[in-house]
Amino acid sequence: MLRVAVVGSGPSGVYTAQALLNQSLVPEVRVHVLDRLPTPYGLVRYGVAPDHEKIKSLQNSLRAVLEDERVTFVGHVQIGGADGVPPARLAELYHAVVYCVGAAADRPLAVPGEELPGSCSATRFVSWYSAHPDSAPDDFALRARSAVVIGVGNVAVDVARILARGADELRATDVPRAALGALAGSRVREVHIVGRRGPSQARFTTKELRELGALPGARILVDPAELARDPAYAAPDGLPLPAVVRRNLEVLRGWAVRGEPAPSGAVYDRSGAAHAPSGVPYGPSEAVYGASGAVSDGGRRIRLRFFLRPVELLERGGRVAGVRFARTVPDGAGGVQDTGTYEDIEAQLVLRAVGYRGVQLPGLPFDPVRGTVPHAAGRVLRDGVPSPGEYVAGWIKRGPTGVIGSNRSCAKETVASLIEDAPLLARRPAADDPLAVLRAWGQRPVEWDGWLSIERAEEALGRSLGRGPVKIPDWPGLLAAARGEER
Repeated sequence: MLRVAVVGSGPSGVYTAQALLNQSLVPEVRVHVLDRLPTPYGLVRYGVAPDHEKIKSLQNSLRAVLEDERVTFVGHVQIGGADGVPPARLAELYHAVVYCVGAAADRPLAVPGEELPGSCSATRFVSWYSAHPDSAPDDFALRARSAVVIGVGNVAVDVARILARGADELRATDVPRAALGALAGSRVREVHIVGRRGPSQARFTTKELRELGALPGARILVDPAELARDPAYAAPDGLPLPAVVRRNLEVLRGWAVRGEPAPSGAVYDRSGAAHAPSGVPYGPSEAVYGASGAVSDGGRRIRLRFFLRPVELLERGGRVAGVRFARTVPDGAGGVQDTGTYEDIEAQLVLRAVGYRGVQLPGLPFDPVRGTVPHAAGRVLRDGVPSPGEYVAGWIKRGPTGVIGSNRSCAKETVASLIEDAPLLARRPAADDPLAVLRAWGQRPVEWDGWLSIERAEEALGRSLGRGPVKIPDWPGLLAAARGEER
């Protein structure tokens, strides 16, 4: 029998377990899926937006793998760190270990003022409204009038949509009650989504983009002049473009022809002299067309901005008060260059959504430039040589790229390497009862029955609030629920 530990119960970890079960060269495989959290599913539970029920339903297919009799879910087990099990000791318990620990850190902007109160990562904001137990209570300056989201990927669109969506619409989701209450009291009325390059280089999917235009009571504002700076925007129909880019440009073009919103901030040249923005910003009662073509006034406005690079976060009263952007234009080589003019956008809340980065797990080799573990087809490399029994899959292997489904092929490649090595791995010693050893080492695993107890507790919490299941947002609550205790 081949005993394998998979560290991480998100999509990459579960797909790795599934690939191990589906291979036929090694008939007897037992898989322990370990996770630091007492809950499974990783970013599907704690990263997918609560109003994306279709994507969140992926939990059902992940669940089927974790309920297989050959798989054991082992939550609340720390690997690495001062209180965790070092990778070298974990390797003593299994024939092979596959690390699927993702990319937990967010990329900074590296501009002055980034650490001001009111400025934070979109990752932290997502963790808050997703009830991640590591997330500290915070109101995220929701008393702000204006918010800026820096980045033009799906995460940026997600957080902008949550800011612009009414709390009543989120009551049917599993948003924790504290976050729902804070969102209900939000005063944010204007959300800017800003990218340093053009719309053809944005990373959001068309589905996510269209969802912005379907928000009740929200108005989408796009500046045609900014779109026109992108060579692909005005390109002939015959010009080869990726399908998603062509669809995105069609959506933006449709929004642009229904109104011509001007930039909403002051514009500066290199000398610091102020110039009035081209046109006049919309007033609070001015009608703007949404995606449906219907005219609305009031409510919230979402401005999609392009060719603006953040250079500084502005301060007032000890908090963030706005963002200074440098205007950019295409440089003809796929990048952008500054024009020498600047624009300030007022904001009391700034969320950066410019990408993720892997974090080193103590005891594993790490490439600090790429933010990944060095590997060859999933085999961990130590000093350039494959380390017997150590493997990686997912973002810690290839970097934070692709969609959830990309993890399936990534996991298959790693498992193919592992199975190729299986004759040698099977000769290594492995513990008959790894969980007993983990307990002896001070860990307190939460197994599948404990997770089911958490599910029941969240269902009960939701019933008490007149809602569907509502997530428990804190460590004490989760661990008490796992033990079947009432709070």
